[in-house]
Amino acid sequence: MSTHLSPNRRQLLLQGAALGATASGLLLPQHVLAQSSKIRVGFMLPYTGTFAQLGVAIENGVRMAINEQGGKLAGREIEWFKVDDESEPSKAIENANKLVQRDKVDVLIGTVHSGVQMGIHRVARESGVLNLIPNAGVHVATRAQCAPNVFRTSFSNSQPTTALGEAMVKRGHKKAVWITWKYAAGEEAFEGFRDSYTKAGGTIIKELGLPFPNVEFQALLTEIAALKPDAVACFFAGGGAAKFMKDYAAAGLKDKIPLYGSGFLTEGVLDAAGPAAEGVLSTLHYGDGIETKRNQEFRLNYAKTFKMQPDVYAVQGYDTGLLLVQGANAVKGDLSKKADLYKAMEGAVIDSPRGKWTMSKAHNPVQDIYLRQVVGKENKVIGVAAKALSDSGAGCRL
Repeated sequence: MSTHLSPNRRQLLLQGAALGATASGLLLPQHVLAQSSKIRVGFMLPYTGTFAQLGVAIENGVRMAINEQGGKLAGREIEWFKVDDESEPSKAIENANKLVQRDKVDVLIGTVHSGVQMGIHRVARESGVLNLIPNAGVHVATRAQCAPNVFRTSFSNSQPTTALGEAMVKRGHKKAVWITWKYAAGEEAFEGFRDSYTKAGGTIIKELGLPFPNVEFQALLTEIAALKPDAVACFFAGGGAAKFMKDYAAAGLKDKIPLYGSGFLTEGVLDAAGPAAEGVLSTLHYGDGIETKRNQEFRLNYAKTFKMQPDVYAVQGYDTGLLLVQGANAVKGDLSKKADLYKAMEGAVIDSPRGKWTMSKAHNPVQDIYLRQVVGKENKVIGVAAKALSDSGAGCRL
């Protein structure tokens, strides 16, 4: 519910906000008061349910980046707030408002699930709070509904698959079947694959789908066997991805029809999928085996700190922290200088474990997408599928 203020009342509030009263009755400029207080940072992430480990990895990454700066932002202490979004879109606006209205956060970091992100997005656009998206790839957030105060540090849903199409054609696979869950992320991932694969000269002979999060793949695998494509391309993630790879192998397709996917197919599920994942090819903006000093140091430090191996979600969280650090440094910790803060973040070059990346005009990463192959328990990088790939940003007016 919005409250309409009279011009006189609004002017009084603005004047009151510009000045702060000390206990002695002296008035100080707002930035002096702001500098003496803590920066309030809120996490709205899944801490329970299917995506719980993703939420933990993202928070770990953010904290690691800021701990490397002595645990402060431009010398200012941080007060942390957390809300479990439960990957539940129906609670998204209420949960985001807990952080924005109740906790008065300066920065809202979230989230994983694209449906929940849309609730955060609405609150961010209405309130003006700085929102850093560490995962959710929903297109509209950096396309038609882009906003000056919303920055994504991960990917758009079509970015990994935009690199997949050409890579498949180059490997001689000119007839493909596409299969995914029928929901927003699957549809947006298909957009990237369709556009790149057909442009490279490939033909999609069939699109197959099933409702999210259904994992009854058998009938569709039988259809794939009958169609005899050169390869299969897909978008699945989490437990459903592990089951798809296992069912694909059990149906006898693994050694006959090469399987490709958006990198989330094999991310964080190699233990669960077991031998069925061996040899599967995917495209993503990160891979365990990026052989750079930056990535090796990151992986070692993360493992030492959190007693677990990092994945793409940890990297995205880490890069969210790096972006926030760059922005805060540029305004010497005064996040109320929004124009200067946003300009610094728009011009940021992030020295990431995934490789250096920059921010597009629509506030989505411009980044390399790697071709990876599962070798044992590793998503081994075997090449770069696309250099400095940018999302289209279609419809964005900033």
